[in-house]
Amino acid sequence: MKAYFAGGCFWCVTPIYKLYGVDKVVCGYSGGDEVNPTYEDVKAQKTGHRETIMLEYDPAKVDYEKLLDIYFANVDPFDGEGQFIDKGFSYTLAIYYSSDEEKEKAQAHIDNLKNDSGKEVYVALEPFKSFYEAEEYHQDYYIKHPEEFEQELIESGRKKIRLT
Repeated sequence: MKAYFAGGCFWCVTPIYKLYGVDKVVCGYSGGDEVNPTYEDVKAQKTGHRETIMLEYDPAKVDYEKLLDIYFANVDPFDGEGQFIDKGFSYTLAIYYSSDEEKEKAQAHIDNLKNDSGKEVYVALEPFKSFYEAEEYHQDYYIKHPEEFEQELIESGRKKIRLT
């Protein structure tokens, strides 16, 4: 099965899912109408796409509910401008659903979070229409460039540096 989540910088959210038994995580772009967008155009907010990850998973190993739990634990759903230091539409949050069941489960997560927090939740819930794989250098960035990846996590605010 496949799931599609926009969680801000796709480099930053890719390794999280591999820890939980997801078979494959691919960085790419979803949500816009332009065919085969480039990273430069998406980042420049020219295409209407968001940085998105496609998850290929076996529901016998990890179910969609768990994927949603992981998603919400690793993003800031109260930031409508992007994620951490990455701002602009291409870094905003979205769940792209492929079935009514996925839509209902995602909507329940959003509603529960809103009710529990009393805050507005900025996670778009949109029907899946297309996914374009990002350029090769974006795939498994955390493996190919571990030092740069670690620095990105710290500079973005996703990871707090500990000095003790």
